[in-house]
Order: sequence, then C-alpha cells, then structure tokens
Amino acid sequence: MNHWIIVPVLLPALLAAVLTLAMRYHIGLQRVFSVAGCVVLLAVALGLLIHAGSGAVEVYELGNWPAPFGIVLVLDRLSAVMVVLTAVLALVVLLYAIGSGWDARGSNFHPLWQFQLMGICGAFLTGDAFNLFVFFEVLLIASYGLMIHAGGARRLKAGVQYVIYNLLGSTLFLFALGTLYAVTGTLNMADMAERAAQIPFDDSALLRVGAMLLFGVFAIKAALLPLHFWLPNTYAEAPAPVAALFAIMTKVGAYAILRFYTLIFGPDLGATAALIDDILLYGALLTLAVGMIGILGARRLGRLAAFAAIGSMGTLLIAIAGFTEATTAAAIYYAIHSTLAGALLFLVVDLVRERRGATGGALVPGPRLAQHGIVAALWFGAAIATAGMPPLSGFIGKLLVLDATRDMAAVWLIWAAILVTSLVAILGLAQAGSVVFWKTTESAATAEAAEPPPAPPPALPLVACFTLLGGIVALSVFAGPVTRYLEATAAQLHAPAAYIAAVLGQG
Repeated sequence: MNHWIIVPVLLPALLAAVLTLAMRYHIGLQRVFSVAGCVVLLAVALGLLIHAGSGAVEVYELGNWPAPFGIVLVLDRLSAVMVVLTAVLALVVLLYAIGSGWDARGSNFHPLWQFQLMGICGAFLTGDAFNLFVFFEVLLIASYGLMIHAGGARRLKAGVQYVIYNLLGSTLFLFALGTLYAVTGTLNMADMAERAAQIPFDDSALLRVGAMLLFGVFAIKAALLPLHFWLPNTYAEAPAPVAALFAIMTKVGAYAILRFYTLIFGPDLGATAALIDDILLYGALLTLAVGMIGILGARRLGRLAAFAAIGSMGTLLIAIAGFTEATTAAAIYYAIHSTLAGALLFLVVDLVRERRGATGGALVPGPRLAQHGIVAALWFGAAIATAGMPPLSGFIGKLLVLDATRDMAAVWLIWAAILVTSLVAILGLAQAGSVVFWKTTESAATAEAAEPPPAPPPALPLVACFTLLGGIVALSVFAGPVTRYLEATAAQLHAPAAYIAAVLGQG
C-alpha cells in the first residue's frame, strides 16, 4: 500500500485545522504555513506523478478495508497529472494573493484555501462514487467561503446564486447515486464497472437513468450549456485569486465525465454510450460558441475572463466527447493549458483593475496604467494563450483537438466551430486590450498629471503572473514529451481492466 497517495488529501485538511485553531489571528504565520503546505503538496504530487509514470495503478485502502467494502484512493496517470496541476496552480495563485494583500481583506482565507485543495485533490484521487460526492461538497463549502471573501453586496449576491445552483446539483448527485446503487449494489467505481457490464441491455433502463442523472451533475460542474448559468457572475465577482483557483474547478467536472464514461459507462457498454456522446458533443459546441461570443460582448473585464473560461471548457468537452485515445490525450493537454491560461487571465484582469482606480474593470477609456508596459505584456501573453494563437500552448492544444477529431462524424462542424470562435476570441481580446491600454480620457490624463507619482506596486503579484506565463511557455516548448506522457495516460484510461484489477484485487 502506497501511503503517499493520501497525503494530498490529508495534508491540506490537517493544515486547515491548524491554521484555524492555532493561527487564526496571525496572518503572517498563516501565510508562512500555507505557502509551506503548498510547497510540500507540490513536492508530493511530483513524486506521485513520477511513480505513476511506470504505468502501475496504486491503491490506498483507508482503514485497510479492501474494496468494494472499504473506501479507496486510486493513483493512476490521469489522477497524478491533475493533482500536480492543482498543486502548481495553488502555490502560484497563493503567492499572488499574499503579494496583492487579497488574503488579508477578510477572515479565514488560508484555512478555506487548504480545505479547497483537500476537496479538489480528493475528487481526483477517490475511487468511490459516494466519496466523490463528499469531496464535491467540501469543494462547495470552501469555495462559497472564498467566493464571498472580503464581502460586498454584488459578491454576496453572486455567491448565493452559486451555492443554490450547486446545491441543486448536489441533490441530483444523490438521486443519481441512489439509482446506480439500486441497480448495481455498489458505489465503488471499479466494482460498479464490473457489475454494469453484466446487466443485459433489455434490463438496463434504470442504469441509463442513473448514467444520465450523473451526467447532468458533471455537466453542471463543467459549465456545459445550458447548465452554465452559475459561472459568469460567480467568476466575475469572486476575488481574483479565488477566480484563478476556480479555473481548476470546472476541470473537476470534465475529469469526472472522463473517468466515469471510460471506466463504467464506456463505449463497450451499449446501454449508455450513444446516449452520452451526442449530448456532450453538441452541448460542448454550444458552450464554445456562447463563451467566445461572450468575450466579444463583455463590457467588464471580469465577465470577459469568465466567458473565456466557458469557451475553453467548450473546446475541452469537444475533445472529451470523442472518447478515443487520441481525443482524450488532446483533451488532457488542453485542460492543462486552459487551467494555466484561465488563471493568468483572471490575475491580469485584477492587475488592471487595481491600477485603473475608479474606472476599475469597466471596458471604457480611463487613466494610464502604472507599470503600463509590464501589465500590457502580461495581457498580451494571456490573450494569445486564451485565443489559441501561435506560438503558445493554446495553439498546440487546439491543433491536437482538431487532429484528434478528424475521424468523427461531425468533423467539419467541429473544425468550423473551433476556428471561427478562435477568430471571435482574438477580436474580443484585442478590442478589450486597445480600450484598456491605449485609450485614455482627457479628464483622466489631466488628473493624472496633477497627482504625485504613485508608490510602486508590490512585485510578488507580477512574479506570480510571469510564473504562470512561464508555465504556458514551458508547456509549449516541451509539448513533445508532455503529449507522449498524455498519450500513455489516455491509453491507460481506455483500458480500464488494469484499474479494476488493481482496486478489486488488493484484498
């Protein structure tokens, strides 16, 4: 039994309790321990990634109870990749939150941050469907607290909308789990896969109902149209570091679709395969279109970044809808890219808002920005990455998706949607950048000339942003080795026999 598998779940949980009980009124100590915890989490995650690279599927049995009777955590290539992505994002964005002072604008930021990491890592590692629900609830509670951090009427309103919508999704999740348990008699994912495969097609009506209910839950988490309504206001009104961390949360929904509909409801299971594929593909196409058109029509920078997140999920879900090894490898690569690019865009938007004073994030002419050149360069990099222009990894990711979907029946529709919406995103981001960085009002210029020069802003937020941009560049430069690892990941995911044997054969 590999005891390191539980560390990404246990470490943030224990650290959150310590931060709450022992350091509640000491923001300096909270910062030190929170950053140290993220560094350790990243080191452990990298070790797990290297270990998973051997192709072995490792299982951790809580309480030494074997599956399917006990709760298990499972480490394979896909879960290792997602945990590393979470750890990298959490550390960089946390540094931004500390450098910009966002963490000190309200209470309990660092404990909630750690609980959020616990929920995300647990969702990626769990091998039990009910515990996936539990980790989803941990995510919901922690993310609601982070969402309303620093207060404000608009933020509170968006937070209430977010939590109500996701509570409805949680209720649907319980209905789905109850239905699937009634059919299969288990909630262990590997055991459920074996039992679902033995159900005759004529007796699979209830299984199809459970699969569709579960798909609805994951579609809410992944912001698939028309279940995306919670995302624009939530991401636009959330504190910038929180919105940047939320870039990984929609990937939890995409990960769950990929995991369940390759392991349990895969293409070999005729009862559910055709039912999911078409709904996912055409929903993803609509999600992509609405997201990119939203960029063009946004009137505030926060909503622009939120619609960019929706559009990126559309591209990701198009790739997932292929349910082949090639489309899955492309989807994972694009998921890594879109997480880093989405987080970078939210942080750059915050840099712009903080430097524009009363104008804030409104897309109207305003005062000239402090550190104009540096922030403009970051905006340019984030825009290129988001729109998928060369030479950054967004372009490579979209090429991989286009190439992987060429054998699908709707290939021309997919290619047209991706190419046209990329052009729309370029236009929308270029328009926003020109308004923010090149247009100034006469009154703003006069007021700026009369005021004394402002104090230099802190450097740590800029360092965090350039680190994310560096990650995108590294993903582009090392696209070859990364895609080879992800191709092996996709092959492992589409051959679930090893996963099932590892989980059920431990006892």
